[in-house]
Amino acid sequence: MKVLLINGSPKANGCIWRALKEIKDTLEANGINAEIIHIGNKDIRGCVACMSCKKNGKCVFDDVVNETAAKFEEADGLVIGSPVYYGSANATAVAFMDRLFYSTPFSKSWKVGAAVTSARRAGTTATFDELNKYFTISGMPVVSGQYWNAVHGSTAEDVEKDLEGLQQMRTLAANMAFMLKSIALGKETFGFPEKEEFIRTNFIR
Repeated sequence: MKVLLINGSPKANGCIWRALKEIKDTLEANGINAEIIHIGNKDIRGCVACMSCKKNGKCVFDDVVNETAAKFEEADGLVIGSPVYYGSANATAVAFMDRLFYSTPFSKSWKVGAAVTSARRAGTTATFDELNKYFTISGMPVVSGQYWNAVHGSTAEDVEKDLEGLQQMRTLAANMAFMLKSIALGKETFGFPEKEEFIRTNFIR
């Protein structure tokens, strides 16, 4: 089993990295492979609604999104981490997630997801809510911990002092490992629920 940990911060070794490292170490201690992918310093443009992905099976912009897509298809879980920018996720992380989830044709159902945020002081819960929506629209169980998944501080050294935040990362990771193993066992024992054909409506029909 494998989980991708997406570092959406521009800082390769900042607060989000420190939180993801705590998750990675705990996942690996529970027998789950984990990989941190740093995308926060990449030039990632937003979706332009060209719909090329519906014909080609991948985004027309061939960058780290397409590179990650292949790994995401094979992975069992995904954690997205973002710092708080003006009470929401930073633009690079949002552009990455928009394109990753929209352009990939494979089913994401029963992969597990989690969001991690960091802030000096506030905005973490709004960012947490924003990022979790990618999972809930995709049939992905969202892993919870003992509190909202956030660490506080301005540097990785600050996060080292956030003992509650780091404990939350360990709890989240342990719960994710348990959920991954439980889903695998459930699939083997019962099979996944049968999915109905998707009914698509809007407000004028």
